[in-house]
Amino acid sequence: MSPMERIGPARTLAVSGNIGTGKSTLTAFLTKHFSIVPLFEPNDENPYLADFYADMRRWAFHSQVFFLIRKFHLHQDMARAPGPVILDRTIYEDAEVFAANLARMGILSDREYRTYWSLYETLVDLLRPPDLLIYLRCSLGAIRRRIALRGRPEEQGVSDDYLKRLNRLYDRWFSRYDRSPTLVLRTDRIDYVSDLVDQVDLIKTIERWMGGRDRASANPHREGESPCG
Repeated sequence: MSPMERIGPARTLAVSGNIGTGKSTLTAFLTKHFSIVPLFEPNDENPYLADFYADMRRWAFHSQVFFLIRKFHLHQDMARAPGPVILDRTIYEDAEVFAANLARMGILSDREYRTYWSLYETLVDLLRPPDLLIYLRCSLGAIRRRIALRGRPEEQGVSDDYLKRLNRLYDRWFSRYDRSPTLVLRTDRIDYVSDLVDQVDLIKTIERWMGGRDRASANPHREGESPCG
């Protein structure tokens, strides 16, 4: 059975997207409205992150390996959780977007990237994919405004070119992603923080997924009937 044919409630959710697209905000919003345990990206735990932004060539490999191992453990926590869980950014995009971008830019050397990719392939084969991947798309202008508003010092010097490259790599990665069902949200066009209509629409959409309705193959049913039959 392919991932898109899965029928049943989505117990494990993951939120993916570029820097500043609203992943943590969406994770916090869904956690508030559903009985979901949040697993946030370990930015504050990464002892190499500030060094990486100050000297990318020297610290990229260290920072990416730290994220890879920590994200592997978060995926394991997600799979073992007894109830619904939502993960803020997956291990897949850490490797296939961020590390790939650093390699393309020459910040990760070929030797470092080969070593990193070998470790990634070894770890990812041990993981169960999420039941639903929520992919956030956002314009560069909106990303820049959010980066400025949240004020993380290490992000303020990130260039537009760097963010554009990540957006392109994200779209290419997502076009190939087939590990699980997906949902796309344009976060520069919806406001699930303060707009009540957008909030209700989003809650209804997630309720359908968590109730067991799959966009690809679940049979239509009358209101009041169990989606799982």
